[in-house]
Amino acid sequence: MKSLILVADGFEDLTLFLPWYRLREEGFEVVLASPRMHALKGERGYLVEPDTTIHEVNPADFDLLLIPDGSCGERLRVREEAVDVCRTFMQEGMRVAAIGHGAQLLISAGALDGRRVTCSPGIRDDVRAAGAVYRDEAVVIDNNLITTRGADDLPAFAQALLRMLAVAKA
Repeated sequence: MKSLILVADGFEDLTLFLPWYRLREEGFEVVLASPRMHALKGERGYLVEPDTTIHEVNPADFDLLLIPDGSCGERLRVREEAVDVCRTFMQEGMRVAAIGHGAQLLISAGALDGRRVTCSPGIRDDVRAAGAVYRDEAVVIDNNLITTRGADDLPAFAQALLRMLAVAKA
């Protein structure tokens, strides 16, 4: 299976690296896509190199879209190519995982109306305004969409994500 992580400068380091490595440990191919091909810096100073640009991504090539926490969500939501990729995943019923502020990209994609989600508490009003049913829970799964509040909930999120993907592998 193949996973796509959309990332930009300002990603929350833990929420990128933990899912990225857990997916790789489980044998998933993981592709990091960014608006531009340059080293990206996380909030805690870690650097990553993207594998491709978002513009070159074909959503049909992937089984999962993951959006990490951090200010990268705000940077991604103003990039039409990122919004388009996210919208395609959601409209096609493909698996999407958003951590913390990653839900901002889902808002811009117009993908939260009527969906049950959790997110960083700082954007819960934005999520509600986008038509979502906000839940203050570690992990919320609504069909193809899995969301979590942030880094503190990563253990529960990783377990739920891998369970969701195991069903898809079977």
